[in-house]
Amino acid sequence: MANNHEDTVAELHEEFNERVPHGETRDLAGGFIASDPDEKKDFSSSPESAEEGNTADGEEPNDFEKRTLRRVGENLPASAFLIAIVELMERFTYYGASGLFQNYISNDKSDTTDAPGLGMGGQAATGLNLFFQWFCYVTPILGAIISDQYLGKYKAIMLFCGVYWVGLVILWTTSLPAAHAANAGLPGYIVAIIIIGFGTGGIKSNIAPLIADQYQRRTMAIRTEKSGERIIIDPAITYQRIYMIFYWCINLGSLSLIATPFMEKYCGFWTAFLMCFLMFNVGIFILVIRRKSYIIHPPQGSIITDAFKALGMMIASRNMDAAKPSWRAAHGKTKPVVWNDHFVEELKRAIRACKVFVFYPIFWVGYGQFSTNFVTQAGQMNGHGMPNDFMQNFDSISILIFTPLLEMLVYPALRKAGIKIRPIARITLGFVWISMCLGYAAIVQHLIYNAGPCYKSPLECDAANVDGKTLPNNVHIAVQAPAYVFVGLAEIFISVTGLEYAYTKAPPSMKSFVQSLYLFTNAFGSAISEALVSVSKDPEFIWMYTGVAGASIVTAFVFFALFHHYDKIEDESFELDREAPVLPPTKEVEAEADAN
Repeated sequence: MANNHEDTVAELHEEFNERVPHGETRDLAGGFIASDPDEKKDFSSSPESAEEGNTADGEEPNDFEKRTLRRVGENLPASAFLIAIVELMERFTYYGASGLFQNYISNDKSDTTDAPGLGMGGQAATGLNLFFQWFCYVTPILGAIISDQYLGKYKAIMLFCGVYWVGLVILWTTSLPAAHAANAGLPGYIVAIIIIGFGTGGIKSNIAPLIADQYQRRTMAIRTEKSGERIIIDPAITYQRIYMIFYWCINLGSLSLIATPFMEKYCGFWTAFLMCFLMFNVGIFILVIRRKSYIIHPPQGSIITDAFKALGMMIASRNMDAAKPSWRAAHGKTKPVVWNDHFVEELKRAIRACKVFVFYPIFWVGYGQFSTNFVTQAGQMNGHGMPNDFMQNFDSISILIFTPLLEMLVYPALRKAGIKIRPIARITLGFVWISMCLGYAAIVQHLIYNAGPCYKSPLECDAANVDGKTLPNNVHIAVQAPAYVFVGLAEIFISVTGLEYAYTKAPPSMKSFVQSLYLFTNAFGSAISEALVSVSKDPEFIWMYTGVAGASIVTAFVFFALFHHYDKIEDESFELDREAPVLPPTKEVEAEADAN
């Protein structure tokens, strides 16, 4: 017993010595005296402190810290900004050209007021425009399959840039006056939009995941600021920031519509298409010259095929775990599979994201109005020298203004106050904003129908023909601007969040494919819009706008009721990313945290 007692005392003595900091002197009671009485000791990294709630810097926070500490994001790596610039150039080209398609198709061949076009009228223009939008959001699936299974994101983007380049050449050359004189305009346009559709679709499904791939952190980490405040570096916030900046660059590029409508009006369509083609070449140059700067993940072979096989097993067994090797072994399934349980969990997370995307076509129906029927509506108003397709720029301008306000002021302030606007809540707000947009458009249309000279038949009555020109109804075109502001706000909340959700919920090897499924919802929206072409005419525009507005607000309530619980498990969904590489917390945290 004496020996045991002595051993115990020795162990306690040794443990006590380990707890006393080096360089300290002891008092008579066995305690230690600090060399500087005013010096504050930091034991936040000790095991005892960690158990009490203080995790060491760089480590993953515990549950208590996740509930109480403020969360921030990190700054983007330089390679992410390079990819954003490439997307800016591509969107400059896409919007600068496609924003003119409504007029290009509808304007008379011998138009003396505006630039001569293909002379097919407004309804045909809306129909062809909607087909183009639909096609551009079907082709991302092809781009994703080529990327995820065969080439990887970067090589797939380069391939589809080449396809896009060919389409732009055809569009430009067949819009030349000589080509129109030879009746090559319409066939050239149709061939061009199909080729451009393949090109832009292949780029879209890969460029958004590629920019997020540049950020490597997968789990939360603690960081202590200079002020002493302990914060959490949250990858979810960083991904939100990545796609906010990405979308901001998209809309900066779309400001090409400031220039191209005037080029169309005063110099002809071919000059605008030529400028878009030249800017696209700048994007390709940046993509090639900086190719060694990007983080590029190799393709994963038959990963998409494997995903569909696993999905088939789930459906056949009516059990979401039926594709797991562990489940199959427990239920006597002897046929081996090439994936593991973790892959099935990731696939289930992706399926949950796809369920959320089911409601997106309603949003895209409303969104699609701004490049089709809103252009027609603007043409019915007094532009005072401003081209009717110029008004689309207010959508981009509103996004350029409100995105940094939300990212740098609103969201940080809400997080500091302990209010978290999770993805489902943001998407719901997006549906509300698009409903307000369409409701306002109906009001504007009502104003047009109550103004002369043609009232409910804008541009079509005899009173509108004055001195060889056709006068619109006497409503100032600026009245339409708030509708574009509303659609811009809707995009920030719903479209940006969709990009973010598609990336963060997809398995690492299927990022492009899940992104393409998200983009595919736009194709469904275009198909629904195509069905509305029959009522996209005077005097039925009011009812079309009102109907879509009503459908959007109903969707907002139904969507939130069905999926609001997903926000409560948002943090848990990132647990699956633990197997991905985690960077040490050496990168600079966002400016808002440094400022505080």
